Amino acid sequence: MKKEKPNLLFQLLNLISFMNKEVIIRQLKVNHQSFVDQIVSLNETAFNFSKEGKWNAGQTLDHLARAVSTLRLAMLLPKQVFALLYGKANRPSKDYEGLVAKYQQKLAAGGKAHGRYLPVNIPFNKRKKNADALQKSVITICRRLNGYSETALDTYILPHPLLGKITMREMMYFTIYHAQHHLQIVKRDLAG
Repeated sequence: MKKEKPNLLFQLLNLISFMNKEVIIRQLKVNHQSFVDQIVSLNETAFNFSKEGKWNAGQTLDHLARAVSTLRLAMLLPKQVFALLYGKANRPSKDYEGLVAKYQQKLAAGGKAHGRYLPVNIPFNKRKKNADALQKSVITICRRLNGYSETALDTYILPHPLLGKITMREMMYFTIYHAQHHLQIVKRDLAG
């Protein structure tokens, strides 16, 4: 996947906390590419390093891949299935900062990954293969997003294990933030 950098449009839209579909697609690619670049650049010692009770970089890669793959599979469903399974939004979508704040509150209250989102240990020699799979899932999500109007992003809802039912736009905001969140954790843990 081509490396992309945040542009002025994203920076300006982020200031007002709203991202349209094109900005969402761009940031999904940019944030996941930044995460993958960091992970695949690590040497074996750094890749396998973990602080007491924390995930190593390989486990973090697996966790992110599991989350994105689940969303990729959901995005393959027709939009109407979301309406049948979960209903439609009865409120406006939160803005980016609002969604991030809600997620951080859930984490601060003890929210953790569980079930299918718990990672397995990824061997160092499999990191590139797993990183490529993550990137392919991101590309599929971005392609599927092209079939959504701005209105549809705020209409259809999905369940999130910590956040409950959230709009498709909020799920994309979460997915953008989730990659950034875990990238910062990996960097922090490796820094000391």
